[in-house]
Amino acid sequence: MARVADERQSLFSFFKDQLRPRGKLITPFNVISIPVIIAGVIILFFRFTQGLGATTNLSQQNPWGIWIGFDVVTGVAFAGGAYVLTFAVYVMRMDKFHPIIRATVLNGFLAYVFYAGALVFDLGRPWHVINPVIGNAFGYNSVLFLVAWHFMLYMTAEFVEFSPVITEWLGLKKARRVANSLTLAAVILGISLSTLHQSGLGALFLMAKPKIHPLWYSEFIPIFFFVSSIFAGISMVIFESTISHRVFKMQMGPGSHERLNEIIIGLARGATIAMFVYYFFKALIFIHDDQWALIKGFWGAWYLTEVLGFVLVPMVLFAYGSRHKAVGIIKIAAVLTLIGVLLNRLNISVIAFNWNVADKYIPHWMEIVVTLTVVFSEIWIFRWIVNRMPVMREPGALGSPNRKRELQSLN
Repeated sequence: MARVADERQSLFSFFKDQLRPRGKLITPFNVISIPVIIAGVIILFFRFTQGLGATTNLSQQNPWGIWIGFDVVTGVAFAGGAYVLTFAVYVMRMDKFHPIIRATVLNGFLAYVFYAGALVFDLGRPWHVINPVIGNAFGYNSVLFLVAWHFMLYMTAEFVEFSPVITEWLGLKKARRVANSLTLAAVILGISLSTLHQSGLGALFLMAKPKIHPLWYSEFIPIFFFVSSIFAGISMVIFESTISHRVFKMQMGPGSHERLNEIIIGLARGATIAMFVYYFFKALIFIHDDQWALIKGFWGAWYLTEVLGFVLVPMVLFAYGSRHKAVGIIKIAAVLTLIGVLLNRLNISVIAFNWNVADKYIPHWMEIVVTLTVVFSEIWIFRWIVNRMPVMREPGALGSPNRKRELQSLN
């Protein structure tokens, strides 16, 4: 009984220690994000008590706004780096990408949790969120039913992929061995689900042909969504790894800067290939459908800005940067690519949606604050986990130093 009490006290002390703040409390990010998160929580209270009309500009004509266009449709594409990197590391055995695999999987898992969770905000009756999962009122042949199940299963697979980190943090040797044995199966399942739900999001818009501008509508939208998720995910990995390397540099070992540059150059090659495939099919469909007359006026100029400025240009920069090992140019290309994917997804779901109606949807300021709340909250959780678990540190050691001392004191 005394040993059990000691173990409980040890666990209590461990988690109490882990909940303590790490680092400086007054930072530019904290100063900006905390007020936004507080405002977002207040807005969500009014959203759930007063309804969508009190906090959004959504309507029957424009039922999907920025909460779907950015949080879900764009956010899921940005999270594509998890399935791309796990495929490269665990299936193709490209071990040079292994140092960033844990952070990438964590980022992907949190993105799905927060962005898919944001769907609840958009539902007029949030308690009906279970309907797409059970097929109620939608049917089992619904694309939404398929996407909902893929989201749930993929989040489960990513949690299993990340579970070895949790077991190392807690110092659980047996659980760690079990978690490691499940990793490959979870990766294979996750990759299979990703190829389906990334394209499945695009399939949702196949039913909105009369509402989407012809320059953005195509029966190949599911394929475009899948291919773009590859280079969007790679670009997000480059962007996130660059920032993480600066913020968490104290956790990284010697030579991490050189290894990161090699990783970024390798990622740039993959992004170049994926973007070339995407651009080639875009051009092929444009010529096949004889859309030359559509590029006149505002919508044509806006389309060319997206395709040329944020697909062709970063593709060339990725190719040049990877060939000449110009890491700075690759990072610029990654940012331009992320902007391009954001534009494309918002064009299809918001901007060029109902493009020919007089009453255009413009996001309410409260919708924007809630979206920023989701993003900032994810960053807070990501930072909390990285500061405590062996995500950036070299894998192998079980538990934090405090945890190891506590376990040794019980033996």
